[in-house]
Amino acid sequence: MSQASYPSDLTDAEWALLEPLIPAPKSGGHPRTTDMRQVCNGIFYLLKTGCQWAYLPKDFPPSSTVYYYYRKWQRQGVWENINHALRTRCRQAVGKTPEPSVLIADSQSVKNDRKKGDVYGFDGGKQVKGRRRNLLVDSLGLLYKVMVSEGNSSERTFALAAVMELREQQQQMLKRLRLMWVDAGYRGGRFALSLWLMVQAKVEVISRNSKEFMVLPKRWIVERTFGWLNYYRRLSKDYEQLSEVSEAGIYASMSRLMLRRLVS
Repeated sequence: MSQASYPSDLTDAEWALLEPLIPAPKSGGHPRTTDMRQVCNGIFYLLKTGCQWAYLPKDFPPSSTVYYYYRKWQRQGVWENINHALRTRCRQAVGKTPEPSVLIADSQSVKNDRKKGDVYGFDGGKQVKGRRRNLLVDSLGLLYKVMVSEGNSSERTFALAAVMELREQQQQMLKRLRLMWVDAGYRGGRFALSLWLMVQAKVEVISRNSKEFMVLPKRWIVERTFGWLNYYRRLSKDYEQLSEVSEAGIYASMSRLMLRRLVS
């Protein structure tokens, strides 16, 4: 396929980067006949437009097939691994080391249409019923970890949980980490001590000096990442029953963004 049918479709150059990161079919048995590029195109179409699975256009594989691979890769951690691989390439493309010395933590409360699943709560500060997206990003705003939690969950708890998971998954990923930028919601000696004990990184709180809106130094980076997610209508609310599926959608959306950046 040399020409994209939809703006969200992968170009040849983008597919050349993504294809090696897609799991190969199992050896033996019936050979795979599904067009994996079209499966990915269907997933990115849904994330971009916000349509329901059953409403995928007929020029993609059957929606049940596209969803099967989306969920299968979510369970296997494929979307997170793709995000990590592409982020490393993006960092190297601008002359940065593969792993960061600084991470930025922040969260975003998002609504859902009605109570869905076990992960659900009310954020009293933002007056939002739904879930909280807890993000760790680097100084370029590229995603390192996302954890979707109840709307009334603790930002500090999930920031530490995200660091712990990263350390357990791949300790090499945090070997250069020395600093974490956070807002006032993460302030506290216990949080700073816990982070230091885990990865020997310090906490720097960037807080507002007044109630008026202002662009905070360093903090705007993660706010821009939340803005990038808003480009994908599927992420405008949390439509998923399972929080882990919500996380997969964020990893996949960020991967799509990085693919476009790498070939531009």
